[in-house]
Amino acid sequence: MIQSQIPQATSPLAMWLDYLAELHTSAIDLGLDRVQAVANKAQLTKPAPTVITVAGTNGKGSTCALMEAILLDAGYSVGVYSSPHLIRYNERVRVNGVDLSDEKHTQAFDFVEQQRGDISLSLFEFGTLAALRLFQSEKVDVVLLEVGLGGRLDATNVVDHDVCIITSLAIDHVDWLGDDINVIGFEKAGIFRSGKPAICGQPKAPATVAAHADDIKAELFQVGIQYDYALTDNNTWCWSHGSFQLDDLPRPSLPLPNAATALMALASAHLDLSDVNIVNGLRNASLPGRMQVIHQAPTVLLDVAHNPHSAQYLVERLQQQYPQHTIHMVVAMLHDKDIKSTLEILAPVASHWYPASLTGPRAAKAEELCRYLGAEQAQFATPVAAFEAAMTKAHQQDVIIVVGSFHTVGEVLEYWQSKGE
Repeated sequence: MIQSQIPQATSPLAMWLDYLAELHTSAIDLGLDRVQAVANKAQLTKPAPTVITVAGTNGKGSTCALMEAILLDAGYSVGVYSSPHLIRYNERVRVNGVDLSDEKHTQAFDFVEQQRGDISLSLFEFGTLAALRLFQSEKVDVVLLEVGLGGRLDATNVVDHDVCIITSLAIDHVDWLGDDINVIGFEKAGIFRSGKPAICGQPKAPATVAAHADDIKAELFQVGIQYDYALTDNNTWCWSHGSFQLDDLPRPSLPLPNAATALMALASAHLDLSDVNIVNGLRNASLPGRMQVIHQAPTVLLDVAHNPHSAQYLVERLQQQYPQHTIHMVVAMLHDKDIKSTLEILAPVASHWYPASLTGPRAAKAEELCRYLGAEQAQFATPVAAFEAAMTKAHQQDVIIVVGSFHTVGEVLEYWQSKGE
């Protein structure tokens, strides 16, 4: 690439993203050698006094959002790195609950570009290093770092973190991580550090998780063993670790297992938090695309559930909150997901289906979804077209759920916002 085509610190963010998308030979390239070399050179391996890294099949974003809300209530300055984004790249880096400006992102990209020399980086690797630079520049107290894929070989694993989390373990990303749950457990446990707390929120996790913790002498906290939680009624729950117990906690809008895991991680980080901070954080935590209500009459819900594990949780929530309702299911997925099993799990609550096609190299077409939906269905070219059809057909008391992928939810959310609804 000739020098004149390399963006500058003042170049538009879109120009940088186009440049980075073409910079490396493949979009996903697991391995730490290249990104570790740049991180070491740029002194980005410890971007804040406290760093918590979060891996897992599902629940990473929710766990980060719950910790973020509690920490912000306690007065900490907090940086969160997450992916993918729903609408804008800027969503991937939050500081104190706010997305950073295009200008800050392009300055961080320029910094990484200067540091990398002739080392090739994927978009995710480059973006991860830029996020670490942003947290360093913003002088945050705590960084919450969401793993992109797996753990052991993910770019986020170059960081010297203080606490790490596995939120859940299920089979997903088969092309990259395989379909053996023990192998997946080992890959996720690759973020564990010797002598450091490692939190596992997956009940009865595969043996490889505890074995790896034992091998490297990480301090493992396993749900159901070292810590636990229980619903006490519909609105409150309790959390315990050894002889210590928190009672009468408010039930968050985000999944309760992730809240329990978040509390164990924060306790392990030895941060200064009060019971009031925890209660306020649990009440305040929210995340776009997770049981997100954007309209009433009909109720419109957005949820990024995209594999059997997350679909099962979504179905349970729908059955609890919307029993006896007619549910219109707008769905589009990526073809490397377990489409068949995911749709089978969603089927019992779906009154009407609106299968749509996504675009891009990983996209599944509507006809691929229809193979598993039984009776002949209308097919839609885009999630927005499917959503519009559902809005036309749904009665005021009905529920429309948009589901299947970050891409699906992002397209509908962007359309809805553009309408100014």
